[in-house]
Amino acid sequence: MTRKLLQHQETPPSSSSSSSSSSSSAPHHSSGALFFFLGGIVVLIILLIIIFVCWKRLKRAPAELSEKTASPPSQTQKHAEEEMMKKIVPTNQQSGFMEFISGNLRTISYFDFQTLRKATKNFHRRNLLGSGGFGPVYQGKLLDGRLVACKKLSLDKSQQGEREFLAEVRMITSIQHKNLVRLLGCCSDGPQRILVYEYMKNKSLDLFIHGKSDEYLNWSTRFQIILGVARGLQYLHEDSHVRIVHRDIKASNILLDEKFQPRIGDFGLARFFPEDQAYLSTQFAGTLGYTAPEYAIRGELSEKADIYSFGVLVLEVISCRKNTDLTLPSDMQYLPEYFWHQV
Repeated sequence: MTRKLLQHQETPPSSSSSSSSSSSSAPHHSSGALFFFLGGIVVLIILLIIIFVCWKRLKRAPAELSEKTASPPSQTQKHAEEEMMKKIVPTNQQSGFMEFISGNLRTISYFDFQTLRKATKNFHRRNLLGSGGFGPVYQGKLLDGRLVACKKLSLDKSQQGEREFLAEVRMITSIQHKNLVRLLGCCSDGPQRILVYEYMKNKSLDLFIHGKSDEYLNWSTRFQIILGVARGLQYLHEDSHVRIVHRDIKASNILLDEKFQPRIGDFGLARFFPEDQAYLSTQFAGTLGYTAPEYAIRGELSEKADIYSFGVLVLEVISCRKNTDLTLPSDMQYLPEYFWHQV
């Protein structure tokens, strides 16, 4: 189409009036071609998402939660949520942190606090990479030259924070996939709880699609990122030996290596789930703008909540804008709603 437009522009005009008309209409044709090209890409991506969701449903055929059975959180449901957490991490932790770590499915390293403090230059703010579900993440350099990302957890005085820390350790060490961030080790020293992850050279996806970086992602790289995140979610929902719902899929939790291969990170809000079951959560967790309506409104949580968040993420990658931008005209402020009306 572009070649035809160029040939049309190079054809000698029959008169001065036709020359003026041709030159004035060329930008119109070019902008129209660009509009249809981008529109085709958007429709293709949305069709891929629909096919992915339909394929998941046909493969798993999960039990649906009806609105009739979804009642407000009760004390019984809250107790069930606590029991689920107890199954993840034992409440009796007097046996020691290292004994718990030794029982995980794959070996990770133990770092002492002084080593990590030196690696991050006493957790200096210049080494701050961002904030996760439970605390800030700092860049560090170990004595052997390796770059790492140190997630320093903010624990409360109750045992809940400790249990959630151990839950994240157990969860991330029980799974392994090329599109999931890899845990290298951890630290438990007095009140200090630190998780040490592999360092991602290109940091997080939001830096590139939310205008925080001058580097431009071409369409091939964007498709690679979308496909990699989809494969990571498929592993969590279907291919892992345990079913896991992440609950916080968003651009800042998608980390990029030196080749822009994506890794899903920050499992601080993730939860184990029984097979083919949904769950009524008594406490909201996640990020507004990415949260599925049935979870935000009624607390119904299943792997579909991750799929909804993934869909919002795909729209962000395509458009290179945030899912909510109140500085735009009213009909463009909410990205999913805007795309819905366009398609």
